[in-house]
Amino acid sequence: MLFDNPLIVLATSIVGALAVLAWRIRETSRPISVRAILIPPLGMSTGLGMFVMPEFRVPWTWALAAFAAGALALAVPLIRSSKLYLVDGALMMQRSRAFLAILLGLAAIRIALRNYVGEILPPRETAGVFFLLAFGMIVRWRAWMYLRYRAIARAAVPAA
Repeated sequence: MLFDNPLIVLATSIVGALAVLAWRIRETSRPISVRAILIPPLGMSTGLGMFVMPEFRVPWTWALAAFAAGALALAVPLIRSSKLYLVDGALMMQRSRAFLAILLGLAAIRIALRNYVGEILPPRETAGVFFLLAFGMIVRWRAWMYLRYRAIARAAVPAA
């Protein structure tokens, strides 16, 4: 099966990390909008459908721990490296100098953890746990971006 081959899992993890890197670089080259902030976590939420299949289900404690680890620990570097600022009436995101190192570091952590958890759980349950980890990370990061966007947009509107 596809999930049973560790080389395929590693290769798709690396391709995924490179895709996020390219997307993040592109994202900093044009104005950001509420839509651009909210669509990634909404689109990713469709992946929760994997838990309809029993092979992907994990105990609630594992699910909550994975989501919390992503939201409370792994989202922090993304939040700290994402700066929103106003330029000629448009909100832009500034890429941190440490951006590449942060993304590569997060990818390395996820790959290392996946190998460790993969020794404990079957491949499909491991995929479910790591989906929840990534989902927790993106939900918190994008929620922070949305709140920051709203604060900057409100401050930019002149008082009547």
